Amino acid sequence: MEHPVHPFTELFEQLGLSADEASIQAFIEQHAPLPPTMALHEAPFWSPSQAEFLEAALEDDADWAEVVDHLDASLRKQ
Repeated sequence: MEHPVHPFTELFEQLGLSADEASIQAFIEQHAPLPPTMALHEAPFWSPSQAEFLEAALEDDADWAEVVDHLDASLRKQ
């Protein structure tokens, strides 16, 4: 079974966040870097439903996992 590929902007829409390029960049700049020991879904700026979605996407290796990994990496850059 082939998993669909979700663009980065679609992840932001799924999370209920502004998904234009400037808003995504501003979000990353505002919240990065995450501490190395903190899981992405544990970051304090997520709502409970956002955190649950992010955790489930990675645990279930869902079709969102690749783009969630991209978000995680983006928030760890300094």
